[in-house]
Amino acid sequence: MVTYNKLGVKKIINAAGTYTKYSGSLMKEEVLLAMQEASRQFVDIDQLLSKSGQYIADLLGVEAALITAGAAAGLALSTAACIAGDNKDLARQLPLSEGLKNEFIVMKSHRNPYDQAVLTAGGKFVEIGNAIETFGWELEAAITEKTAGIFFFVQSDLFRSSLELDEVIEIAHRYNLPVIIDAAAELPPKENLTKFIKMGADIVLFSGGKDLRGPQSSGLMLGKQELLDKCRANGYPNHALGRPMKLDKETIIGLTTAIELYLAEDQDKRMKCWEKQADYLYQNLKDIDGFEIELGYPDQPLTQPASIPRLFISVAEEILGFNKEELRDKLAQSEPIVIVESDKNNLLINPHMLQQGEEEVVLRKIREVLKEE
Repeated sequence: MVTYNKLGVKKIINAAGTYTKYSGSLMKEEVLLAMQEASRQFVDIDQLLSKSGQYIADLLGVEAALITAGAAAGLALSTAACIAGDNKDLARQLPLSEGLKNEFIVMKSHRNPYDQAVLTAGGKFVEIGNAIETFGWELEAAITEKTAGIFFFVQSDLFRSSLELDEVIEIAHRYNLPVIIDAAAELPPKENLTKFIKMGADIVLFSGGKDLRGPQSSGLMLGKQELLDKCRANGYPNHALGRPMKLDKETIIGLTTAIELYLAEDQDKRMKCWEKQADYLYQNLKDIDGFEIELGYPDQPLTQPASIPRLFISVAEEILGFNKEELRDKLAQSEPIVIVESDKNNLLINPHMLQQGEEEVVLRKIREVLKEE
């Protein structure tokens, strides 16, 4: 049997979060067993997508659901659906979209590394606002006969320069335009699965391989039945833009099972575990000379769900002899490897993906690095 050890791939202690580059999250045994069972038979993929979507929609109490090959694939399919709809001729034309209704309005502060999926599908961005402020009248002024939809990146809602989502939805719907929500990493809390739909969003996208703990290559799309049907028309297994975004039967069953388990799980218990791990690290690191530590929550996007407590460590180079990036890299070169992230000001330790007891390993490795100096 091929293993990580056989390939020479080193395992890591993940104190960064559900980042794709660190392989997302870990699936439960029940998910793996469901995937194994699914692998033993042939099925019609289109029917499986339809039936699994209906099952998930019923579980969540929403109009429609669709499993995708990751949240970014959902962005591309949403774009294609808004441009080509279920017109097969137009669908075959994408990503070439000149002459079509292909513009998507986005706030400047909501641009992010994942929105390239929109461009990949033939969408063109029309930016509004600036780094300081955005007004509703700017959104209205940007709407033309070329406007196909409006994108909203939930993490950027942390910025003061962002319009409130309910205002975006109100204006969009006044002009009969769909609002597509990128909420890939916005779990927990569990309530977010339906929060944005209840607010009136037309499509909401989640990662399947983050807090849901489904297969890393999966994503979840929720929203209006008519729009999701158009997404399916532009996606796998049809010969359209989404054809390369292939889903296997095992992934579809795996994510469906993971969602079922997630809804039945005690989320308060999970949160208490993260709080305990974060507090353990805080109590044992706060008195280290050269560290200034805050135990709190992120106020910037792209730091994974803002609902999970984490450590923000300011590293005094003049005292320790290295900066936060160098400390991060030293931990990444340790044995076992400990992965943490850093932002503009701090080293970040996030307990979201730490297994029980791994907080002790993180503490030990930090102390070992400090002793080496």
